[in-house]
Amino acid sequence: MHPLEITTTPNEVCAPIHDRMPVILPPEGYRRWLGQEATEPVHLLKLLRPFPAERMTAFPTGSRIGNVKNDDAALIEPVAVA
Repeated sequence: MHPLEITTTPNEVCAPIHDRMPVILPPEGYRRWLGQEATEPVHLLKLLRPFPAERMTAFPTGSRIGNVKNDDAALIEPVAVA
């Protein structure tokens, strides 16, 4: 079984990389999304939007990130672009 992936249109940070991006919930939406607060489905749908670009940073990563056998902190270290 594959994990559920919810995507949306990309923000300004992700658009140069791909035509969609994962939905990233803002911390203030966690309780609603996890059902810890009573909410209507329409309010949950409002959470499925691009994350604010000003709260993100993009940087190049190494090719090791594409292999599921690799699982260490070095995967998120920026690499120099040749």
